[in-house]
Amino acid sequence: MGHERRTGKDRDTKDKSEHGNEGEDERHVWHVDGRCVNCDVARQLAPGLIGEAGGRSVVLRQPEGRAEVRQLNAAAHACPTRSVRSPGGRLDAAADPFPLALDDEGAVYLCGHNSPHTAGANSYLLRRPDGTVTMVDTPRWSTSLATRYEESGPVTDVLLTHRDHAAHGRAYADRFGARLWIHEGDLDAAPDADRVLRGTEPSEISPGVTAVPLPGHTRGSVVYLADERYCFSGDSFYWSRTTEDVEVAESVTWYSIGELAASLARTAGRLRFEWLLPGHGDRRRLPRDEAARRMERLTARTRELRPRPVDFTAMRW
Repeated sequence: MGHERRTGKDRDTKDKSEHGNEGEDERHVWHVDGRCVNCDVARQLAPGLIGEAGGRSVVLRQPEGRAEVRQLNAAAHACPTRSVRSPGGRLDAAADPFPLALDDEGAVYLCGHNSPHTAGANSYLLRRPDGTVTMVDTPRWSTSLATRYEESGPVTDVLLTHRDHAAHGRAYADRFGARLWIHEGDLDAAPDADRVLRGTEPSEISPGVTAVPLPGHTRGSVVYLADERYCFSGDSFYWSRTTEDVEVAESVTWYSIGELAASLARTAGRLRFEWLLPGHGDRRRLPRDEAARRMERLTARTRELRPRPVDFTAMRW
């Protein structure tokens, strides 16, 4: 989401005791440790088991059954600070579910293993009809993870939505022999990119995949659309569980909320999709016409917003 995250030094430890761990030895139960930066990743993957209190994630209750254990293992393997701790405190590599298919067709996978160097952003693998794969934004870097992602198919392109998610782009692109893409507005974050998007007009990345520049969150923010079905929105907009709607991160806009409003006015009518897949904030599947209506209303709401200081605590997850 941005360039800096809060630490856990000022968090009230009482919250933990009020939300499921009171009187229990943390070594023997699932819990969230004090390194949590409130990025929302764990809550997306284990809803009802992990919630928010006092500006951090907390375990609301212990899992019941294998399905809930799998949810907590997914949260633990995605958490950028490795703050979701299992009984015994060790990650079980055998329980790592990533990459995790998000649709029945196996076209989109969540990479997991979110990186602290990309502000804990979600990243994705998009499998194309010819068997090749595109990576959108990047998980934490390791050769073992790269090997795991390569099992989905040959990765031909690594698409960066904006500067905040660029940290491991070159490493993954080099490992895969893929092209690294970024917009000129954020080029200083990936000056060795192989392909540079320019201006504000849409550009075709590959058959069925289009880059739509959307300056606002950063100068070089880009939304990637695939097959009029999948929208990889970076940090430009996301699904908020709080408002149960598509929202912009108005409290974490590094470049210009006015430019974001103008970008949406220019492009919202072109953004036809069913799956909203952001870097930060939750994912959502919607009927295409409903998504279009919500984007139209989001454009109108964003037009009324005014600049404000960056404030992570005001995010409406």
